[in-house]
Amino acid sequence: MLAIQAARGLHSCGAPPLQRSQASIEDSHSTRDLSSTCRGLVLPIVIDRGTRHSCLGTARRGGLSSLGRSSDVLRVDLRGSLTNTGKSIWRRSCTVNASKESFFEGSVTTATSTESTESSTEVGSESQENGSVIPPEKKIEGNGVTPSLTRSNSRGANGNEKFENQLKRVAAAANINGRVGYVARSALRLQETIEEEVSVPDGAKIMSEPEIVLKAEEIARLTGKTKKGIKKGLKKLVERSASSHGHHNAAKLVTTDWTDKAATRSSARKQLMIEEAWRLLRGSVVKYQGEPVGTVAAADPSVEAVNYDQVFIRDFVPSALAFMMENEPEVVKNFLLQTLQLQSWDKTMDCFSPGEGLMPASFKVQVRMCSDGKEHERLDADFGESAIGRVAPVDSGLWWIILLRAYLRVTKDTAVQTSPAVQKGIRLILKLMLRDGFDMFPTILVPDGSCMIDRRMGVDGHPLEIQSLYYAALRCAREMLTPEDNQGLLNAITARLSALSFHLRQYYWLDFERLNEIYRYQTEEYSEDAANKFNVYPDSLPTWLMDWMPEKGGYFIGGVAPAQLDFRVFTLGNCWAILSSLATREQTGAILDLYEQKWVDLIADMPLKICYPAMVGEEWRIVTGCDPKNTAWSYHNGGSWPTLLWHFTAACIKGGRPELAQRALDQAEKKLAQLGWPEYFDGVKGNYVGKQARKFQTWTIAGFLVARKLLEDPSMVDLFACDEDDTIVAACSCMLDGDVRKSDFWSDSD
Repeated sequence: MLAIQAARGLHSCGAPPLQRSQASIEDSHSTRDLSSTCRGLVLPIVIDRGTRHSCLGTARRGGLSSLGRSSDVLRVDLRGSLTNTGKSIWRRSCTVNASKESFFEGSVTTATSTESTESSTEVGSESQENGSVIPPEKKIEGNGVTPSLTRSNSRGANGNEKFENQLKRVAAAANINGRVGYVARSALRLQETIEEEVSVPDGAKIMSEPEIVLKAEEIARLTGKTKKGIKKGLKKLVERSASSHGHHNAAKLVTTDWTDKAATRSSARKQLMIEEAWRLLRGSVVKYQGEPVGTVAAADPSVEAVNYDQVFIRDFVPSALAFMMENEPEVVKNFLLQTLQLQSWDKTMDCFSPGEGLMPASFKVQVRMCSDGKEHERLDADFGESAIGRVAPVDSGLWWIILLRAYLRVTKDTAVQTSPAVQKGIRLILKLMLRDGFDMFPTILVPDGSCMIDRRMGVDGHPLEIQSLYYAALRCAREMLTPEDNQGLLNAITARLSALSFHLRQYYWLDFERLNEIYRYQTEEYSEDAANKFNVYPDSLPTWLMDWMPEKGGYFIGGVAPAQLDFRVFTLGNCWAILSSLATREQTGAILDLYEQKWVDLIADMPLKICYPAMVGEEWRIVTGCDPKNTAWSYHNGGSWPTLLWHFTAACIKGGRPELAQRALDQAEKKLAQLGWPEYFDGVKGNYVGKQARKFQTWTIAGFLVARKLLEDPSMVDLFACDEDDTIVAACSCMLDGDVRKSDFWSDSD
């Protein structure tokens, strides 16, 4: 129970004496500075949690200066000076007689105020030097009823408003310069920041150092006083409370080293943030026939779900990793096996069926009523026929293979790996990816919007993101295919890996030296030995790149096509180039150097930019088709996506630069939870919540958790990362010396 009682008065410079009232207070989220609204006030604060001990604080002019044991009411001592010099202190005390019912109805009955020498004696001796006031151990006498509200009563649509209105009446009676709203909110916030149990359960733990520091910081911010005295007082309170419960060595249980203040406060905030993230992630789990099979894309109650209530394959990957890192792989196993069954569905759009082996973009649990009156659940898959723009989910199969390999590394579940259904599923995906086509390159030719960027953004042809995931999936599949039945396919994978690594490292890589080479290109070369193989015109080099490219650092560009290079920086593609070891050690270091040097551009205020820079003006109109969702520095067009944190963290760890990941994570933690775990952020700096961003986005939450887990245990990167394979480089050299075709390695019967 926590009650607030105005027990004394202030009369200054001809102002009328302050009236007294009594109220109870509860939660608020205002951060108004108490010192600016309650000047000249002394706030003896007493908190009692049931039969447990209490904490006593005194705040003079908004400051907290002493702590101790007292009764179960929160007294507010309002006192002031009769003169401008403040030498003469005049005190008036009164009690407020108000029943709980009349208080809720807004009627406050004030007893006759009487000057009290006793009250002056109570306070005067304790406050002569520093203004501290230690209230008496007895309760202030009234009519025997202490109006209060329990925490359960405070919840509801108008809970906070009700409490604030009650406290406004208290402040109005005190007539504090008319700033009653500020006083009310400040008092509410003050109660929220200091109400805390400090008991010693089983003698095992008392209020931790992070909790003490965090509470002290909040109180100091509200009162305008220094944190040092507040911290010492809180620490003494904990020790005194523990001692009163028979724990005389409590001082040893409380950390007394307050030097690392920032780190301690940060630790407390992070722990609360992690707990909230896990609660939200577990709350997003979707069940099918009583078993968990995935997580919804978002659980934003403020907007219509549309398709955000579905389980997306790419979105579930960070959720799956988070659960496996917590030793909860069951949901991942169910997800893998259920989506495998969806792979064989015969889906059509306009009388046309996609290639066999295509994985769906998402699925949803549908409940239908059967003829017998019973409910029947089924999974309804979306292969792109319902998606905006009808984009094909090319990356779904690649993510499925990568996740399967991570699951097997965690569980060592050879029964799943060697099962005929799983082996067939891998083969179907690979045959779709390795199929012959009208292409001279080892990369996959895909339509626009076939990956995480699932809208028209000029990522058609051979976009880096797909190629990096393709390379990673081939590496993972080669580990999981049983050699007895898939030798031809394994040979084809090795051949494609060699050609793919050579092609991407040679033609997609850009650093200052390579840029200078392109700048000096000759064009219209007709020869097998031409340096400008794609006939790129130097005049097509964007002006932003010439001034932006640092001499140290480099990256894989967004795409390569005849007479066209996409020079944008795509974060996901570069991160997976590192994780799959597509990038050499030197290239890995250069990519991380680039992100460090161009931190303001690529990381910004909220990590990380999905691509850089944004398309603007005529380019935006032509490439996106005037897409209002992909305006400059929004959504996929230069927006900031917090889910990319786990990709970036893993890449930094694999590249030996975990400090970069920690720096990015620290930036995100400052406001990610505070703003409701948004899907993406807008703006050049990434400091605005996206104009159409969903709150409580699952892969934002899961990405944060995975990033933290990776930094705590860097060895977990091995779940999905691949080490460099020298045999791929050797095979690439052999391929350059001869004419090797896919038919030499495998046939359609494999």
